[in-house]
Amino acid sequence: MQIVFKTSYDQDINLLSKTGEYIRVTLVVLLMLAAPLFLDAYYLSELGLLLVYVIAGVGLMILTGFTGQVSFGHAAFLGIGAYCHSILLTAGVPFTVSIILTTTFTGLIGMMIGRSASRMHGFYLAVATLAFLIIIETVLGEWTSLTGGYAGLAVPELQIFGYYLSELWQQYYVDLALTLFVVWGAANLLRSPTGRSFLAVRDSELSARSLGVNVEWVKIQSFGVSAAITGLAGVLLAHHLSYLAPETFGVLESLKLLLMIVVGGLGSIPGAIFGAIFVSLLPVILSLLRDVLPEAMSQQAGLEPMFFGLIIVLFVVFEPDGINGRWRKLLHFFETFPYYRKASFVRQKSYLKTERMR
Repeated sequence: MQIVFKTSYDQDINLLSKTGEYIRVTLVVLLMLAAPLFLDAYYLSELGLLLVYVIAGVGLMILTGFTGQVSFGHAAFLGIGAYCHSILLTAGVPFTVSIILTTTFTGLIGMMIGRSASRMHGFYLAVATLAFLIIIETVLGEWTSLTGGYAGLAVPELQIFGYYLSELWQQYYVDLALTLFVVWGAANLLRSPTGRSFLAVRDSELSARSLGVNVEWVKIQSFGVSAAITGLAGVLLAHHLSYLAPETFGVLESLKLLLMIVVGGLGSIPGAIFGAIFVSLLPVILSLLRDVLPEAMSQQAGLEPMFFGLIIVLFVVFEPDGINGRWRKLLHFFETFPYYRKASFVRQKSYLKTERMR
């Protein structure tokens, strides 16, 4: 078992605590950089789409996993980012300027929603975000002069500093660079006073207030940062789709994002990555499931959302820490073998006494 002996306060805020973690992360990054050398076009495209969902997962993880604010309408920010970016590119705005304006605009919309939802909790917050999603989807469909309505909107080609990135590997490296930046930025955010206030609000709003944390402002900040990151994912998703339609950013897409962070593991950045991998494999799992089920059941239109909901329930009941929690248990088993104790991960009650006052 590897023991970390801390000799300075700086070690408490290191991005990674163990040497093995640095090695694993380095190997993964090198493998991702070399991916275009040994993957064909289809798998490289799927890998780029996976990176987009990693960014979207990190965005929702900041709001739900780190601040404890449940959102059933996060696909709305994905749609706002995709449409805003496409409209700006069509108007002749350069890609670098458009991506900054889009993320800023989406973040401001998120802060506005956060201001309205800052006094809501649980079910009421979930319903409010779902209503926001329905409003955005309706606006995208009805504002024909700007968004093209339900007929759709074509996305201009990816062009950076005057160069058209028409090759698939070029777009992949743009996705990879922005994904690494978002993951690095989110990890640093959580080490800052702002990120620690997010965690304090998630664990106990009453305790956070007693320590001088402005809970309402923290929720507004969380919504803004989360929406901005998800809007950035929408920018990249637009170039993967090449053509936008309002129904792409509906309730099913929000359910997929929520499934991603629950299955991956709430409250961890690796959980967003594991969740994105799982969601990317879901179409293959669904196709295999349709082959096994009776034809009357496999052709049902609601099979996919029902499958998503079933997976969420199973993970919440049997593995609340998600895939990332199972991965940490596996690492702990090998580090402590043959002295591993199953009782190391017995679930404990996680509430605080201050929460009983509600």
